[in-house]
Amino acid sequence: MCNLYTIRVSAAEVAAHFDVASVVQSNAPDEVFPGAPGMVVREDEGRPIMQSMVWGFPLRLKGMKPEAKPKAVNNVADLTKGMWVGLARKPQWRCLIPATHFAEPEGEKGKMTRTWFSLRDEPVFAWAGLFRVSDEWGPVYSGVMTDANAAVAPVHNRMPVLLHRNEYQQWLHGSFDDVLAFQKRVFPAELIEIERTTELWVKKKTPKPEEASFLQ
Repeated sequence: MCNLYTIRVSAAEVAAHFDVASVVQSNAPDEVFPGAPGMVVREDEGRPIMQSMVWGFPLRLKGMKPEAKPKAVNNVADLTKGMWVGLARKPQWRCLIPATHFAEPEGEKGKMTRTWFSLRDEPVFAWAGLFRVSDEWGPVYSGVMTDANAAVAPVHNRMPVLLHRNEYQQWLHGSFDDVLAFQKRVFPAELIEIERTTELWVKKKTPKPEEASFLQ
């Protein structure tokens, strides 16, 4: 699953990439972790807008105490299951997650380092997402996952559903079969760039919501 991504360009550059008319000021950090604020692009009355939301759908597990914080479900494993299928069928709940890189931990347990993945010749790209308005945290979003291609597979067996620029509208407005096809396809490995680092994979603590990440 993907538990960390980053946006290494300005909000104005993100807005220009997605044809957003006005730049929204956000408290979203450059590096986004589950349960923290992130920026998404969605449509409102036919216009693309940028909006800050919490990364992760709140989920209350069986046996949790009433006062316990919900878990943040930040990755979508299967669009045909559970909490996702109803949203995925309706274009109004689809969104684009702007990113420049996504990360996975690599190496020996306890000493894992961050390995970053980006798209060749694309300073910004879109990760396919779903969103809704929750009672607990307000607007929330989650990123759709797929099987890793040959570039990502040596590090992790799953990767985000990445979209080419000419596919943004199809994700936002296409049929349910269209969105399922995006989740099932293998993204071209030759378009992925890999950046291995010595930076330790350290889980960032976030005060609210619960920082734990679950994939459904």
